[in-house]
Amino acid sequence: MTEFTHVPAVSARARVKRTSLIGLGAGNAVEWFDWTVYATFASFFAGQFFQAGELASLLSTLAVFAVGFGARPFGGWLFGFVADRRGRRTAMALAVGLGAGGSFLIGVSPTADQIGIGAAVVLVVARLAQGLAHGGELPSAQTYVTEVAPPHRRGLWSSVIYVSGTTGILAGTLLGALLSSVLSAGGMAAFGWRIPFLLGGVLGLVAFFIRRRMPETEVFEADTAAQRDPRGEQGEKSSMWRTFRAHPGPLFQVVGLTSGFAVIYYVWAVAAPGFAITARGVEPEGALWASVAANCLLIMALPLWGAASDRFGRKPVLLTGTVLLASLVFPLDGMIQGSALHLFVAQSIALVLIAAIASAIPAVYAELFPTRVRATGFGVPYAISVAAFGGTAPYVQTLFAERQVPGMFGWYLIALLVVMVATIATIPETRGISLSAVEVENRREGRRA
Repeated sequence: MTEFTHVPAVSARARVKRTSLIGLGAGNAVEWFDWTVYATFASFFAGQFFQAGELASLLSTLAVFAVGFGARPFGGWLFGFVADRRGRRTAMALAVGLGAGGSFLIGVSPTADQIGIGAAVVLVVARLAQGLAHGGELPSAQTYVTEVAPPHRRGLWSSVIYVSGTTGILAGTLLGALLSSVLSAGGMAAFGWRIPFLLGGVLGLVAFFIRRRMPETEVFEADTAAQRDPRGEQGEKSSMWRTFRAHPGPLFQVVGLTSGFAVIYYVWAVAAPGFAITARGVEPEGALWASVAANCLLIMALPLWGAASDRFGRKPVLLTGTVLLASLVFPLDGMIQGSALHLFVAQSIALVLIAAIASAIPAVYAELFPTRVRATGFGVPYAISVAAFGGTAPYVQTLFAERQVPGMFGWYLIALLVVMVATIATIPETRGISLSAVEVENRREGRRA
């Protein structure tokens, strides 16, 4: 009878963890879907929000896209604070809910013909909401998945972050291709562009309710119980900032790890087809499908590298991907010479190596910080680095190409990857580490401080 009652308990825990992964992955995919469709459909809705020439309207729309990047660091702080104080589940639900609200707002927004400059104001507000939500999504989601994962499989579980994110990017790209094939240019400009935003809003609300039902992590609940003392709320705040002052190193390590990774990820996973079309003369349709196929390989490579980081260590996997990418910056760039096939080969090689970094780095971020500041600790420097380096990568790459010095961007990228290698050398090996060990070490060093 004892064995009979024990098995369902194990199965129940397994079901809870599967539900947690589904909720986390679905919400993250929706966030990336919303983020992607703005850029994908910008050319169709630009004239609906800005009453200017075609090029001026598009540039204004893309400027609003940059506003979303500017909001991400504040979102990383805001939702990281919520995650560290009120729980990972609460922060993730609020982030995906806010993103859904921003998407809905764009989808139902009146046009400039109807309310004049008010349309642009609505677009900016909606994009700010999406930027805040996207900035808060990754720190809370990455923290959650690393805290619920078994220590010996944390790398594999963490790969769900970029698997789901890339799935959301692909879904947005494919929806753009499908709608532009089914609808005329007039239909896309009149109403077709609203479809992905309304769809993103609906999917975001579904993800919101799924996340509301997810359990909080045992690591967070245990730490919250341990931190209760007579000082109450104020004592907890002081403990948070004292921890930051005692451990400034991990904050700088996050910046060193993120800067090069953000640039090379945006260059190859996001901007590669656009750059190949404008700078290398690749036919647009072929470039799109080459990028879709290469991103599918990225999805397949992520869990393999994640499992490798669990077996061989985070640092060997991170170093393998970073060193090979640094050595192949110029060969991969030179491989794209007006051919979609060449783009596919170069992008596939780059993305398979990028998967080595993307699969392991969420676990590394979380394993650097104690529980009470984990989401805020890496969320803020991560968001700042992504905005400063990743958000500007396509612009810097195009700028160097237009000034006839494309090689300068390659050296810029290599320099950032060298910084990343140096940073990897400074981090401890965290494969299989118990997160409670981070707590013990933090309290020991905190007493010394």
